[in-house]
Amino acid sequence: MDGSCSANTFMAPKCLSGFCLLGILFGIVCSTSAVRMREQQQTFLRVCEKGSFLSEQGQCLPCNCKGNADHCEDITGVCINCRDHSTGDFCELCEEGYTLSVSLNGRHHCQPCSCPLSSPSNNFAVRCEKGGATLRCICQEGYAGHYCERCAPGYYGNPMVIGDSCKRCDCNGNSDPNLIFSECHNVTGHCQHCWGNTAGTNCERCAPGYYGDAIDSKNCRECKCNKCGTSSCDDRTGVCHCKPGVTGPLCDHCEEGYSGFSSCQGCRRCECGPASLRPTCHPLTHSCLCRPGAGGRYCERCLPGYWDYSPSGCQKCDCTSGYCDTQTGECLTEAAINMCNNSCDDCIWQLIADLKLSNKTLDELKVTVLNISTGAAANDRLKYYNYTAHQLQTQFQAWRKKSSALKAKPVELEKSADSTELNIRELEESEKVLIKVGRELNESSLQTVTRAQQLSTNLPDLNHLIEEMIHDWEVYSVQQEIDPEEKRRSLELVQQMLSWMRQLDMSQQLPVARNESTEAHDLLRRIHQLEKKLKITGNRLSPIRELMSRFSARLTEAQDFLLRATATLEESKDKNRANIDQLHRKKAKQQRFAKDTLDVNITLETSRVFLIETEQTVADLEALVQNVTEYHAAIDGAGQRLVEKTERLMLVDRDLVQKADEHAQNMEQDANMLEEDLRESDANGFVQRAISAVNVYNNIVKYIKDANITSRTTLNLAQRAEDAIVGINAQLDYLVTQSDNVFKESVSLFSEKTEVERDATDKIKYIEETREIMDKNTKKLKEIGQDINEIHTDKTRRRLDFTSQVADRTLNRSAEVLQMVTPINNKVEEWDSNMKKNKYSVAAYEQAVVSAGNAVERLNELVPELLNRLKVVENKKPVNNVTTNIVRIRELIAQARSVAKKVQVSMKFDGQSSVEVHPHSNLDDLKTVTSISLFMRVDPDKDPIEDRFVLYLGDKNGSKDYMGLAIKSDNLVFIYKLGGEEVEISLTSKPVSQWPAVFNYIKVERLGRHGKLFLTIPSQNSRDEQKFIQKGEAPGKESLFDLDPKGTVFFIGRVPPDVTLPPLLSLAPFVGCIELASLNNDVISLYNFKKIHATNNLAPPCPRYKLAFSQSRIASYLFDGTGYALISNIERKGKFGTVTRFDIAVRTVANNGVIFLMVNGDKFFLLEIKDGFLRLIYDFGFSTGPKLLENNSPKFQINDARYHEMSVIYHQSKKVILLVDKSHVKTIENPKTTLPFSDIYIGGAPSSILKARPELSSVVGLKGCVKGFQFLKKDFNLLEEPGTIGISSGCPEESFMSRNAYFTGSGYLGSTAKISPFDNFEGGMNFRTLQPNGLLFYHNEESSEFSISVENGAVVLNCKGTKVKSHKKQYNDGRTHFLMASVNKQGFSLMVDDKDKRENKRPSPTTKVPVDSTVKTYYFGGSPNSSFKNFSGCISHAYFSRQDQDIEAEDFQKYTEKVQTSLQDCPVVSPPAAHLFKHRNGTFGTKQSQKVTRDLIGDQRRDEEEEPEPNMEPCFLSSSPRGLQEAFHYGTIANSRQQYTNVPDSLSKRFNFSMSLKTQSSFGLIFYISDSQEDNFLALFLSHGKIVFTFNVADQRVKISSKGRLDDGAWHHINLSRDGSLGHLTVDGLKNLEGRARRRNNPWQINRPLFIGGVFPGLALKNVPRNSALSFTGCLKDLQLNEMKLSTPAETFGVTPCFEGHSEPGTYFSEEGGYLILDKSHQLGLKFELVMELRPRVASAVLLHAHSSEQFFTLYIHQGAVVVLIRDGPHEFFTKVSPRRGVCDGAWHRITVIRDVGILQLNVDSEISHVVGQVKTSSADSDQLVVIGGFPNLFSTDNIATRNSFVGCMKNLSINNNPVSFSKAALVSGAVSVGTCPAA
Repeated sequence: MDGSCSANTFMAPKCLSGFCLLGILFGIVCSTSAVRMREQQQTFLRVCEKGSFLSEQGQCLPCNCKGNADHCEDITGVCINCRDHSTGDFCELCEEGYTLSVSLNGRHHCQPCSCPLSSPSNNFAVRCEKGGATLRCICQEGYAGHYCERCAPGYYGNPMVIGDSCKRCDCNGNSDPNLIFSECHNVTGHCQHCWGNTAGTNCERCAPGYYGDAIDSKNCRECKCNKCGTSSCDDRTGVCHCKPGVTGPLCDHCEEGYSGFSSCQGCRRCECGPASLRPTCHPLTHSCLCRPGAGGRYCERCLPGYWDYSPSGCQKCDCTSGYCDTQTGECLTEAAINMCNNSCDDCIWQLIADLKLSNKTLDELKVTVLNISTGAAANDRLKYYNYTAHQLQTQFQAWRKKSSALKAKPVELEKSADSTELNIRELEESEKVLIKVGRELNESSLQTVTRAQQLSTNLPDLNHLIEEMIHDWEVYSVQQEIDPEEKRRSLELVQQMLSWMRQLDMSQQLPVARNESTEAHDLLRRIHQLEKKLKITGNRLSPIRELMSRFSARLTEAQDFLLRATATLEESKDKNRANIDQLHRKKAKQQRFAKDTLDVNITLETSRVFLIETEQTVADLEALVQNVTEYHAAIDGAGQRLVEKTERLMLVDRDLVQKADEHAQNMEQDANMLEEDLRESDANGFVQRAISAVNVYNNIVKYIKDANITSRTTLNLAQRAEDAIVGINAQLDYLVTQSDNVFKESVSLFSEKTEVERDATDKIKYIEETREIMDKNTKKLKEIGQDINEIHTDKTRRRLDFTSQVADRTLNRSAEVLQMVTPINNKVEEWDSNMKKNKYSVAAYEQAVVSAGNAVERLNELVPELLNRLKVVENKKPVNNVTTNIVRIRELIAQARSVAKKVQVSMKFDGQSSVEVHPHSNLDDLKTVTSISLFMRVDPDKDPIEDRFVLYLGDKNGSKDYMGLAIKSDNLVFIYKLGGEEVEISLTSKPVSQWPAVFNYIKVERLGRHGKLFLTIPSQNSRDEQKFIQKGEAPGKESLFDLDPKGTVFFIGRVPPDVTLPPLLSLAPFVGCIELASLNNDVISLYNFKKIHATNNLAPPCPRYKLAFSQSRIASYLFDGTGYALISNIERKGKFGTVTRFDIAVRTVANNGVIFLMVNGDKFFLLEIKDGFLRLIYDFGFSTGPKLLENNSPKFQINDARYHEMSVIYHQSKKVILLVDKSHVKTIENPKTTLPFSDIYIGGAPSSILKARPELSSVVGLKGCVKGFQFLKKDFNLLEEPGTIGISSGCPEESFMSRNAYFTGSGYLGSTAKISPFDNFEGGMNFRTLQPNGLLFYHNEESSEFSISVENGAVVLNCKGTKVKSHKKQYNDGRTHFLMASVNKQGFSLMVDDKDKRENKRPSPTTKVPVDSTVKTYYFGGSPNSSFKNFSGCISHAYFSRQDQDIEAEDFQKYTEKVQTSLQDCPVVSPPAAHLFKHRNGTFGTKQSQKVTRDLIGDQRRDEEEEPEPNMEPCFLSSSPRGLQEAFHYGTIANSRQQYTNVPDSLSKRFNFSMSLKTQSSFGLIFYISDSQEDNFLALFLSHGKIVFTFNVADQRVKISSKGRLDDGAWHHINLSRDGSLGHLTVDGLKNLEGRARRRNNPWQINRPLFIGGVFPGLALKNVPRNSALSFTGCLKDLQLNEMKLSTPAETFGVTPCFEGHSEPGTYFSEEGGYLILDKSHQLGLKFELVMELRPRVASAVLLHAHSSEQFFTLYIHQGAVVVLIRDGPHEFFTKVSPRRGVCDGAWHRITVIRDVGILQLNVDSEISHVVGQVKTSSADSDQLVVIGGFPNLFSTDNIATRNSFVGCMKNLSINNNPVSFSKAALVSGAVSVGTCPAA
């Protein structure tokens, strides 16, 4: 190369000049400078291969085009020609409509967006985005949904179907513009809200009954047709289409020869005979008017005395007797006269026919009557009918008088008739003459008309000829001369014509012509007028059309704008959520970084200060000791002595404890060895169950040990407290002398005394002790100090002595308990010895079980006494750790009793022993239905069958209602007593002597008056069972079991002498074996006994083969919601590998419950039922939070009382799969983590485990059955697991029956059965409600109804209109009531609570109706077609008589119709005490309450004593819902808070603050105070669930944080204090945390209020993390500052009392007073529509007040009525609605206010009132203030009837259809809770 560039050699482009580049392209030599530049760069251009590009360094690098391009630009590497719908510089993006997918080889693929389908024809996304596993589609116009899977409002179609798309709704502009979001059906496109009287799929025609043009003119108007005679009206022309027999343009009368128009069923033809005068008949009777001599309804025959029937009538008989044959005219004798003139049969048939016609007429009249409206118009019509009837009656009486006179002149009438006949004949002849003359006149008239027509035709021709002649004349006269000859001939012709015309006589035609001319002119004038009107109409039509088109266009634009706004809003929400998540993550990182930085700085600063100022620290310590801390040292010395005494006291019983521990270990080893030996020889699992029972006793031993330790701890604390009090008493004088000097800055005498006590305690003789000893004992001294503050010095010695005595007795009792356990150990050692020596026998084993039972009996006597001792200590010494231990002991003993309750082991009775079992915990549940089931074995061969007593449940004296079971006369007998009537049900079909010597299943059941006895005998040779049943019922009417909770006993086998049995049960004691099974479907056992009598000779229990019955052959386990199974070390049967599988089958009807749970610290793995669906959630410490798998499709609902198999497959490196019934539910990507667990809980878990994490705090135990739990296909026997508590074997069907139902007022239960309630019915049910009206039971057949309901608080039975109503009218009191209704041949009966009885006789039936045995529909709690209000409350244990089965309790689970009904619980609460007091005493006194209202601007406060309003009825709901005393709820708004002023300045140096806290919030501010610049501050807040106490000392900050989380929803006691630079934080009295600054504390000025619960916006951000600077959500109580309760806050914002019970959505205004002020975006103006829903708790209060400079608008309630008041300058007007029950009845009410300038309308629950008033202003004031719930004091409200603030709930407030969010209010002042309301 010699400085030249060849044509095929290239340099890098940026190294060449422009000219050199051109030279290279054309092969020209480059310049020397360019070459030199090339040499300097030393870079040569070369062509890289496909898929690579040349870099700046001259290297070929591969293109980064993701496999979607073959070439890219040099230097930059930008890809060229991206393919496969990719785009971007590196083909890393996708075109619109495609989404990115990355394959395993790293190549990017652009796939069509599946929005909703991947097919191009069904991809409706503008673009789509994929975040993680979620695809988000940005839809085209007209589409909506996350995947564009549905049409947007205003469009229709099905985007999920290939080829289908969304089209705009076409309703021809006739849809309701207020409902544009539901204009048409989103799939079919059918218009749903046609208005303007239109109808049709596209609103294209007028609605039925209307006609006109619905598309263009849009003038659909009501048809003018008569509704009674019209079948339809043409929707275009309005032509009426008449019903059969009806005629007329309006279908308003019958045709000729028809009648019956008034029936509205059409007219029917009159059947008049030939002899009738006219073809029409009477409209009601259908009788015809006959000619002379004819008779009958239709004139079909001759009357008696007439003959020769013809169309002209009949001739009179010419006979002396007056009668002749009607056919021949032959005279008849009197003997042969037949008045009927027909056979008797004919008379009868004619009578029957007449009766049928009468019935038909009556039916028509009935229809007419039923169609009559009951409104005001009907009343007017009835008045008119009454008036008409009265007039007709008067006329009829006059007619009767006239008729009597006319009857006296029959001869004259006959003569007159003859003369009249002659006259008629003469008139007929005259008529003929007239007809002839008329015809001639008609002919002449026709001729005249013809001539006139000819003349009319000729005249135009003549006129035309004349005009032609004139024209020719003019032409010829002007243009040319005419030939004279021609002229002459023409003149002659004209003269001839003129002469002919003169000769014509037109006089006759002249009037006709003039008339026609006049009519023509009139017609022309009318045409001109119509043309003028047409032009005017046309001119007006064009602007109207233009206006309509503009209006339509604007509506379309508005609709498009709303759609775009909706889409934009959704997009904004998504972006906002993403930004919030990103912000939270950034904040979390920032906080962690700041915390780490702060910790490092603090550590460095502390180290530096510690090294430099060691000597200064010693000096500061001495000064501190002289000032404050010297007192701590004094208590430290006392504490040291207390510790020494404690150690000496612990030595007293150390040997006993050590011996008990060694003894328990030996027992456990022996029990384990025995368990292994017994399992090998145990065939039926009987021995294993007994061992489980022994394990229960071992657990009780452990619990007693814990109780012993707790009692010793209590004694130690008491001794320590005693020593401390001695030291305090010695220094009391010194405290008094030093108090004035030490506490000069104290605020009150009590604060001074407290500080003096603290200083005096520290200034005792141990000042010279070192600082290390003080730090060592500070925590212990804090606990003792809290205890000391609660002890009164004057009673200290007496209380300590009492505490010591209690502790001594507790220790002695604990020792007795340990001694009682010793026989169990002896028996276990004996079993072990026998097993090893092969001496095991059933008798020995059974004897051991008896011994264990004896021990359990004594334990049951000792444990309650021990609990009582502990309770005394707990009450006298409320130390937190002691209380916690005692509560734990209670839980453990409750678990032990639950296990004993489920011990399925029998007891053998020898005729001397008896067992008293604990009765049902709630005896009210036994009143309506009582059932007891048990297994019983008798041996007829060994013990002869005699009359024996078996069991008794009832009064101790045997005088009240009871139930019993006995053997009498070789039969099993069920005996019960109700209301003094005793019933014996004897099972005679299977004598007891024929029973096999095995356990037989027995069940006795009483449902109301009805009783049943069941017996099931297992077959010995097959699996078939023998079942027997016997029924009976009490003869009386009473149905409730009257049990006294104080005197009720439950004995088995025998009763002790102090119990008196009824005579029917006074029999010999039972001999045999019994095992209890259930009491009202609750599992019960003989081992849950209350007491055992005469058990010295108790024989060993009888073994029961539990697989003998079919229901027990499936290995299943019953969970009752309180127990659980624990499988420890689950890996003993298989290790957690790459794939881990869990399988389990569950049967339940519960909505929620645990299936299985694994927990390890903060890590958990939970499979549960949530709202009836399967839900899997787990968290192994993931950064993104817990993983969740669920599918709420209906096919995956599992709480349907059927077994469902569930599988969880955990693949360590791939996915987690959830299966239900072998069907895939959901899959989630697994974060490649091994399962870090070893134990698994089945069906529940201990409360301590569930409260450890917020995600588990709401989890509840399972209620249902479990079978087949497998881990890695390995089975587990849950009953054999040592950790199993509170479950039992078997799965009874009763566990899945739903006897209770809860109704919300809008639902019902429906089913079918063969019933006949109108003829024979008996039914009963329990009900509980707070509403005065509701339908309990309903059945209808056509128009007949049968119902049982609550009406105005009373119970009403309605049968075909006959009602029976209870006396009492307060059954809506929230208590459970029982009703029984019956219907029989005699009448109707209704009884409530066996006391309120009413009867009514049945009306006598007109006809006997046969009983219908078909299947019919009935409903509980409401009905889909009844006009009565549906029930709100609970219905339980319902039953009624059926034709195809016996009476039994209804199982609501089997009902086919379940509409908005819950079968799980019944949350109806009792009514407030005020309401009950009113019912009891008949009066209710209103209480004067003191309200606090606050000025909106300033800080002024005033107290007003409001006088009670006269005649005010108390509200159904109390104004003070049930809440905790002195507890407040915060956090309903972002800056919810209480502000306290007059805070002492000493708070900046030292203070002590305590409170109790309950929250589920992880962040939030609790306590804050600072100076004006926030340079000095004190703060207490929540961060990540932990409590943080922080303050500053000069430029240093002290931060103390709790170790555990407190956001578990439980109460925690917090105590924080500060003393100079030292701070303390104590949580639940157990952990004393402290922090110290290395600087001296400088006092600072407190010039801000003390904030509790939060601060005003913007404050505290300088010293508190941002996410903790807002108000915390939760409750605080017992607020104390320096051991004094905080006074009343100066201001409150969004703080309410802390209520108990359920809550519901809404905003609650508490009785303490409060209001909200809306922001400026919500203005009412002169035209608005205001809607709200409210449930008041006061009868008079202000709801809403809008105030401006010249006008105001107020909506308020006054004594239960709703009032709207408007004042506009000098004008004022109002309207009012007073509902029948008022708005204070405990129900929700909807209020709508519509204002149109001076027109005001008020609508309250569809009751409407309006008023028209005068207004002054013409425009609304833009500076309007809208206040909700009350108003500030600056408003003048003299004209308003009440100033009370609203108390109650409010929700769904909207102004002009725009929802109002209270959370965005400009101000929330006072006690207002935004978002939640206490439930009714």
